[in-house]
Amino acid sequence: MNQSKHMKSLQKFLKSKDYIKIPLVLTETNHFEITAKINEVSGRFILDTGASNTCVGIDKIENFKMVSKVSDIKAAGAGAIEMETLVSAKNKIKIGDWKRDKQKIVLFDLKHVNQALTSHNVLPVDGIIGADILKKGKAVIDYNKKYLFLKYR
Repeated sequence: MNQSKHMKSLQKFLKSKDYIKIPLVLTETNHFEITAKINEVSGRFILDTGASNTCVGIDKIENFKMVSKVSDIKAAGAGAIEMETLVSAKNKIKIGDWKRDKQKIVLFDLKHVNQALTSHNVLPVDGIIGADILKKGKAVIDYNKKYLFLKYR
């Protein structure tokens, strides 16, 4: 079976299982970038299977109409020291046609992430879509065709 036929059958199969197809953009830094809406506000995010929580830059709280409270979660990224974080509960998130209410989102300083991106001429992002959402959506990532598939409820 040739590859494009195989890919079409994968997409067809996932569609038959109520999956939604969402386009991904591969950046210069080899990250997948995705557009998502939080509380009806659109933003640019990195898809990160290694991040346990979905995060938004702390400077974007008002932008995404979020309510926050101090959390016990300490954010420690690769090579980053522990940072105080805030958590915002009960957010609406929409990725393509996939959506969830009551989504918990961690808020922390994304400056170091965005400095790394902009130093490679990649536009800064508003946050990170993490494994919590990928797990909820029973995600399938098609690296070759650059699509994320999330299962509709």
